[in-house]
Amino acid sequence: MEGVVECDASIMDGKTLGFGAVGALTGIKNPIRVANSLLEEESKGLLSLGRIPPCFLTGEGANRWAKDHGIEGIDSKDLITDSSLSAFRKYKHKLNTVAARNDQSLQNVKSKKRKTETNSTNKDGEASENLLDTVGAICIDCHGYISSGVSSGGLALKQPGRVGQAAVYGCGCWAVNQTSSHQSPVSAACSTTGCGEHLLKSMLARRCTEAVVTAENTTQTISQVFKQDFLESLFLASVSSKQGGAIVVRSDDCQTELVWAHTTDSMCIGYMSADDQKPKTRMSRLPESGVAGKSLALEGIAAKVR
Repeated sequence: MEGVVECDASIMDGKTLGFGAVGALTGIKNPIRVANSLLEEESKGLLSLGRIPPCFLTGEGANRWAKDHGIEGIDSKDLITDSSLSAFRKYKHKLNTVAARNDQSLQNVKSKKRKTETNSTNKDGEASENLLDTVGAICIDCHGYISSGVSSGGLALKQPGRVGQAAVYGCGCWAVNQTSSHQSPVSAACSTTGCGEHLLKSMLARRCTEAVVTAENTTQTISQVFKQDFLESLFLASVSSKQGGAIVVRSDDCQTELVWAHTTDSMCIGYMSADDQKPKTRMSRLPESGVAGKSLALEGIAAKVR
């Protein structure tokens, strides 16, 4: 809203179940580094005088933590690209135009006509491209230890201080290494993207991860989670277009699977192993008959890493 970049990020270690996150952070080039610093400090135990180390910081507190732990800041202007600035000005102009129309209609138009005008300006003023700015990652080693992370600059024209799913426990990322005496070790993790408010209310990252731990068919399970816990979620009943996406990794002694799903028009995917020189990438899109926010695109691949 004010032309200032505020970032959210979080990271989770599946082995220790440690978690670190920052929200509404300004002036830091890589907010995931600050989240990781919180995760590392948490693993060291209590602070002096028995204080509990923080796992989630926002705003100025997160910025001070970054500086105190040797993470250099950056001029906020250097975080804004020419294309981002152009987009911000475009949508800011639209927003101001809508506000001016509404003010005028309140003064000069009868209530029935005012309602019609408001409906039309909402359509004109909407950022129809639904610009999303989230990057998620999952990493698993040859021993099956897994972690996940997510970082986001938020939505276009976000409210100052707004924190999205990328910083919130169980919503942006989740990772677990699960072992038991009657089951072979299973590693699972998820990272999400989309409209933060929709993902906050559905806790999609945690739900996807916990569902696939005991799943026999990872792809089918993710399809069910998206349908039951997202597209048909009671917590999103008032939302007509549910925007969300996720990458999910599940690994056991037999194979490792990467599955991705999204209700957005598209989602970019990349993956690689330690043997690859560069990642394989692809743009996943809804089927031609699909409707963004109502339909689901779902794919997956299998590999062996253990």
